[in-house]
Amino acid sequence: MNKRLVLILAMTAALVLILFSVGTALAQDNPDAILGDWLTEKGTAGITIYKCGKEFCGKVSWLKEPKDKDGKDKVDDKNPDATKKTRPIMGMNLVWGFEYKGGNKWEDGAIYDPEEGKTYKCKMTLDGEKLNVRGYVGISLIGRTTVWSKKK
Repeated sequence: MNKRLVLILAMTAALVLILFSVGTALAQDNPDAILGDWLTEKGTAGITIYKCGKEFCGKVSWLKEPKDKDGKDKVDDKNPDATKKTRPIMGMNLVWGFEYKGGNKWEDGAIYDPEEGKTYKCKMTLDGEKLNVRGYVGISLIGRTTVWSKKK
């Protein structure tokens, strides 16, 4: 093979690799990648993440045990706000206010824990079919991460 042909083949291969890398990076950087249904780490609830304006929110769309011991729909009885203690858990907005920051990260949101009746700052990071949901107080170092799985 002559030198010119080898050079052309090498440049073509380099160009293909660059285009593939850029295309892969763009495909992975998808703000809407978290949209859809997620199963909480304990498997006790399903959360549907949807767009609410320019932000991302999520509501309870499924409960493993939707009824309390008396056979009534579970309500937000741990909420410190007395006016919210009777609202149903099913359909409740659990996460809200998330903005996509790039690199499969959504931040500046909040998460409500109906088991404790507390609201935390929150950020989420997508890792394939897993969503790392980190609730925290003040700074992200003081918090806990739970992993949600994409429902199929």
